[in-house]
Amino acid sequence: MKYLYLLLIVFLFSGISNDLFATHNRAGEITIRQIEPCDLLMIEATITTYTKGSSVAADRDTLTLCWGDGFCEQVPRMNGGGNGVDIGNDVKINIYQSTHTYSARGKYTISMTDPNRNGGVLNVNPPGSDNVPFHLQTTYEFLNNTFTGCNNTPQLLQPPIDFACKGQKFSHDVNAYDPDDDSLSFHLVTPLQSLDMNVPNYTFPSNIAGNDPTTEVTLDETTGVLCWENPQVLGEYNVAMIIVSYRNGSPIDTVLRDMQIFVEDCEDNQPPTIETIDEICVIAGETVEFTVTGDDPDGDQIRLSALGAPFILDVSPASDFDEIWDPFVTPPVVSLGSQYVNGPTTQVFRWNTTCEHIRKNPYTVVFRVVDNVFDTSGLAVLKQVRIYVVGPPPLDVQADATSEFVDVTWDSPYICENAADDYFGGFSVWRREGSNPFPIDNCEPGLDGRGYTKIVIETEEIVDGRYFFRDNDVERGRTYCYRVLAKFALTSQTGNPFNEVESLPSNEVCVQLSRDVPLLINVSVDETETANGEMFVRWTKPLAEDLDTLLNPGPYVYELIRIESGGNQIPIATFSAPTFSEANDTFFVDTPINTEDNQFFYEVAFYVNNEIEPLGFSNDASSVFLNIASTDETNNLSWDFDTPWSNFEYHIFRQNTAGVFDSIGMSLEPNYSDIGLVNGREYCYYIRALGSYGVDGLPSPLINLSQEECGIPLDTIPPCPPVLTVRNLCDEDVSCLEETLENRLSWANPNDICEDTDDVVTYNIFYAATEGADFEFITTIENSTDTNFVHVPDMGIAGCYAVTALDTFLNESAFSNIFCVDNCPTYVLPNTFTPNADGENDAFIPYPYCFISRIEMQVYNRWGAVVFTTEDPDINWDGTDANGNDLPSGTYYYTCHVFEERVAGIVESPVVLNGHIDLLRGAR
Repeated sequence: MKYLYLLLIVFLFSGISNDLFATHNRAGEITIRQIEPCDLLMIEATITTYTKGSSVAADRDTLTLCWGDGFCEQVPRMNGGGNGVDIGNDVKINIYQSTHTYSARGKYTISMTDPNRNGGVLNVNPPGSDNVPFHLQTTYEFLNNTFTGCNNTPQLLQPPIDFACKGQKFSHDVNAYDPDDDSLSFHLVTPLQSLDMNVPNYTFPSNIAGNDPTTEVTLDETTGVLCWENPQVLGEYNVAMIIVSYRNGSPIDTVLRDMQIFVEDCEDNQPPTIETIDEICVIAGETVEFTVTGDDPDGDQIRLSALGAPFILDVSPASDFDEIWDPFVTPPVVSLGSQYVNGPTTQVFRWNTTCEHIRKNPYTVVFRVVDNVFDTSGLAVLKQVRIYVVGPPPLDVQADATSEFVDVTWDSPYICENAADDYFGGFSVWRREGSNPFPIDNCEPGLDGRGYTKIVIETEEIVDGRYFFRDNDVERGRTYCYRVLAKFALTSQTGNPFNEVESLPSNEVCVQLSRDVPLLINVSVDETETANGEMFVRWTKPLAEDLDTLLNPGPYVYELIRIESGGNQIPIATFSAPTFSEANDTFFVDTPINTEDNQFFYEVAFYVNNEIEPLGFSNDASSVFLNIASTDETNNLSWDFDTPWSNFEYHIFRQNTAGVFDSIGMSLEPNYSDIGLVNGREYCYYIRALGSYGVDGLPSPLINLSQEECGIPLDTIPPCPPVLTVRNLCDEDVSCLEETLENRLSWANPNDICEDTDDVVTYNIFYAATEGADFEFITTIENSTDTNFVHVPDMGIAGCYAVTALDTFLNESAFSNIFCVDNCPTYVLPNTFTPNADGENDAFIPYPYCFISRIEMQVYNRWGAVVFTTEDPDINWDGTDANGNDLPSGTYYYTCHVFEERVAGIVESPVVLNGHIDLLRGAR
């Protein structure tokens, strides 16, 4: 009677619950804003929910918000005068907001759970989605404000309710904006019903029966654009995603957004169209201006609107577009364009940018064109435009060189040096040897990858009304090129910068220190030999105005020095002139040397006035040394050098069958691949390098040759890996018989699936009994056309397989895809046995089972006392208790934990068997 009473209470409560909570939540998220000063550890949390507007009984004027530190509170609704805002199509938007102060820094999960989702969601616990709670959570981290500043989660500006049409491509843009300029990534997840707990029976929309599973719902991890190529089944779907924030490369916050998609039958309705740019890069201070055109191919009326970060900025927000939606106001603020109009319609987006808008990540504006085929909305198309606002380049960079230092200066004031909140963080100075006159691209701030080295992290020094830096780390005779960047950063409470961003680079300025020493201009191989090789070395005289011949009279002596391995300096030639006018440029052929195997380095010592010590040395320079790595029908050429000039272009020469070298190609990088060759044939090459010091008064280009080098292409490239599949009885639902305990492997021949593979001859097969275990070699299949193999494991059929392919040169491919197959355990118990010694059904045993390692079974009498336990999967209970006494006829109850033999090892089944056993002693 007690149990019947309890069931009645549960039944009555269930009926009340369905009526009280009804069907309700569609979508939403929780966002966080940190209240300054940040060391107060106070945040403001905003819960935004989208609910079923007609579900009046379930409307919430308050929600319970839990702050993750053990404290929860009731938070009242604040928009629409406390009533929420109806936005059409049976959707209401609700805003709940509250603040909370924490006792210590840390990571907290702020959450809200409401009893019911709306009913009829096809991919959440169908057909009972309204019986599943709706849960939102955001993981928020308090950062150390001394170093990394305050922390706010991204704002998600595009409402998470959208419409798709059957059979037509659907896309949705999250339109996330992070006020701290943290980097964001986007990832699909399963919706939640409570803290970190997935909803039951969730299916991704594309996997609902009737939809096309090959056109999956995808989410671009970088842009936050959600796509579904081909929805087919009408109805409502929920998709959840997390937006992860990164600061300085480390994840800090995670916002869960739960969104709803309505798939409608639009019949012959086609989606509207929208035309505008994809992205634009502007220099801070310029005005962004472009047009957006919307139309509808069916002639339906349309409305064009926009949402995005530029509209919500505190400083100089964009305000000229026709519609801005503020969900906190009823109705949403619409300046123009609130009515549906006939297409086409064109509007202008206009935004006056300022220095405060400079940031690393783009601002996104999502333009939306919607037709009027539904209630107060319709089929929509979205277009994301990315707007990069970059820092202006420092202007008029100049450099003046002496024999000891270079002074670099540039314009003051800098246009953005007075940006609000100390956003401007000074200048960095960058240097490289040799010029890189690349064109400035507004979409490519900074200097990474351009060959420059940062030599000053931060400076704002001013001398004589110009920004100034003196470079003392210089050497005579070298050509130095400089560029300057401005940098910007948010700052912590104590002034430490974070989320730094660099401006566009300045113009390049190149100088050479006073040339009072010779300069090497050639180190070129004239003859490639092991014993009688020749190296042509040439240099140019110092500049008279830099040398000061009155202080440094003649005679003038050049001493050519070969620098050998280990740093040994060997003088190899001396040239003398009594006057400077006679000390002209000169050259020397270094021979006999081994130019075939060795790279050579040289420098020139310069003596004046019969002094014992040289006045100075030229910068050392090396020959161009060629290396060849041969592979299948290809010789991969690479060459290296160390020169004071910059080599900028390389011509590759190959010897033809007549013994003459022909030019076969040009490269801007010190490497080249000569393809389509004949394996086993020798090919010989040399490189002609073109370089320059990049300053006036010196010859350009400087032409230097490498040694000749030969290579023989051989097939060292392995085949591409096979593509493997494995099948067994678990795929076919057949009986678990010993003769069927086999795995049938089949794979695609790489000769048939890979364009670059045509010589596979054998296969190797590998096996691991469990996931993660080391693979063991099983066997070799000798015929490349034989792409099937049957394997019988020692125990069960679980395991992982891989196949490799070998070609005629015994090059072995990488593993194929690793294909793991699992056992398909079965374990079923009867509910009756008759231990009466008649030889039939005398013991309680399971039906025939497969792949069961052990069990943990307990049998209870009706008073709850344990009468039998076993771990033997055969059970063999004869109806006696632990003391061997016969138990009376009656009904007994059991629980049985089953441990299965799986590819992951011995794993407990998630299903615990429970039931009753009728023990019948009198039966015959």
